Amino acid sequence: MSEEMKTQADSLRSLLNKDRDTNLKVIAITSGKGGVGKSTISANIAYMLSEMGYKVGLFDADIGLANLDIILNVKVKKNLVDLLNGKAKIEDIVVNINKNLILIPGDSGDEIFKFEDRVLVENFLKEIEFFDDLDYLIVDTGAGISKINQAFLAESDEVIVVTMPDPSAITDAYATIKVSSKYLKSVNLLLNFTNNLKEGEQIYQKIKKVADTNIENLEINYLGSLSRDSLVSRCSQNRVLLAKEYPSSFSYYEFSEIIRTLIEKLEHKLLTSRPRSFAVFVRRLMDRF
Repeated sequence: MSEEMKTQADSLRSLLNKDRDTNLKVIAITSGKGGVGKSTISANIAYMLSEMGYKVGLFDADIGLANLDIILNVKVKKNLVDLLNGKAKIEDIVVNINKNLILIPGDSGDEIFKFEDRVLVENFLKEIEFFDDLDYLIVDTGAGISKINQAFLAESDEVIVVTMPDPSAITDAYATIKVSSKYLKSVNLLLNFTNNLKEGEQIYQKIKKVADTNIENLEINYLGSLSRDSLVSRCSQNRVLLAKEYPSSFSYYEFSEIIRTLIEKLEHKLLTSRPRSFAVFVRRLMDRF
């Protein structure tokens, strides 16, 4: 990086550091490979938190494979990069799902984290003050261990690694956990498409046993499991959320238990963690590039 570019970058960081902190809690949901239901889980958790009265932002950070608009059956025309470039206003990119839930499209690559135009960034930061009243940000990352995925995980309050009872999915989930251990003290494991509770617990114990032997100073928590349910497939085909259409289903109950555990963990962390805003979250991501 040239001296001029370095000066610009330092100026941007100084500007970003001035943003007001809020009590935003960031949950990153990731996986070692695709096809394990990560985005469906992200959408349902976000929706259920919003129905509980929390202000929730659902950030589509699955670079190149963003599909939350399809899952939520909405149209996305602009994204955060358009906002940063001055080609859109905040109202052009935000999609309202219900009164407490918004979709934040961010599916144009990592340009946003390498941007160095002071004027545009300053305008961008003013625009994203819109997000300052959010209680939760659910980040649906891409699958795998790319640099941008790891940046999202490193800056989140809680990380959920989703896998399923498939040997390759389990292997890839472990690889994600191992790489993440370089900067995380704990991760949460969530099993999807299980046949019963026992299966999920057994897979968790196997992963934990290998991790305890080979990875130092990392706590792996079992967040729970989601049963294989034909309702989930039906909802995907019809582009509706299970949490919205089937609140009396067993899968809805399983989601509720997972969310209850998450809230308890995050409320406990809030006692010792420093509050922050969406802008501060973005600034810390930019610092990693």
